[in-house]
Amino acid sequence: MSAFAFSGLNLAITTPFTTQGKVDHARFESLIERYLAAGVNGFVLSSGTGMHVYLSQEESKALVAVGAKAINGRARVIVQTSALLVEDVLERTRHAADCGADGVMVLPPFFEGPTDDQGIIDFYAAVSDGGLPIIGYNVPQAVGVEVTPSLFEQLSRIPNFASVKDSSGDLAAQASLIRTGLPTMNGADPLVPYALFAGAAGLIWGGANMAPKTCVAVVKAAREQDWSRARDIWRVLEPVMSLIWQGDYVQSVYAGAALAGYGAGEPRRPLARLGEDRNGALKAALEPLIAFESDLA
Repeated sequence: MSAFAFSGLNLAITTPFTTQGKVDHARFESLIERYLAAGVNGFVLSSGTGMHVYLSQEESKALVAVGAKAINGRARVIVQTSALLVEDVLERTRHAADCGADGVMVLPPFFEGPTDDQGIIDFYAAVSDGGLPIIGYNVPQAVGVEVTPSLFEQLSRIPNFASVKDSSGDLAAQASLIRTGLPTMNGADPLVPYALFAGAAGLIWGGANMAPKTCVAVVKAAREQDWSRARDIWRVLEPVMSLIWQGDYVQSVYAGAALAGYGAGEPRRPLARLGEDRNGALKAALEPLIAFESDLA
């Protein structure tokens, strides 16, 4: 992972909201400091976990400016700049560059956008004009576009196209992307150790909001090829990461982060707070993880 610009853990950080549903910049800065202290060396701002689709363009751009300034070169900054219009993606990407971001994460065209390979290639070729390294996004269950190994190889020929984040949740499909020899990033929380063992170049991880030190530790063990240590750490992480992947993902991350002391308020409407049944199951699964996290130096 060391040769890749976005190796290791990149935290898809939550976007904090006030009780009135406004973006809470002060809490955002505070959370960034705490995650930096926990050893996080990469952040994704305005991520899916950070409720990108429920932020206005102005809110997202302000969040990026505040976050990048707070990080101030102490960690990598990736910014999600996805939008329906190519022109909006470019505007967001250039703003990210102006704020000092190291790269951007961009969904393929969605909501009745092109699904043929050439349409996807043309889209990312246009986005490359934004001037920052691009991490494509493979989440076919949500977007309706699958980045296949063949498409990945074609995309890699575009200037500034750096990687694909695979959030399909299908380890075999991700392994096929890894086998291209191109840097593939894992975005499916339950697959973390398996993806690392298979050769994933880096991680974009929303569940790490709940236990950053533990997540940093499992990545460190994998980097050192101490798979016994990685397996022991994963036994504590796995019940939580599997549970949140089963549904209501963003709500679960917000609820779990609050239970673990990294609260970001409630998710923004139309998402509601996690239901009592799922919150109870999450709390039970989190207890051993919170204890493990507190024991780490």
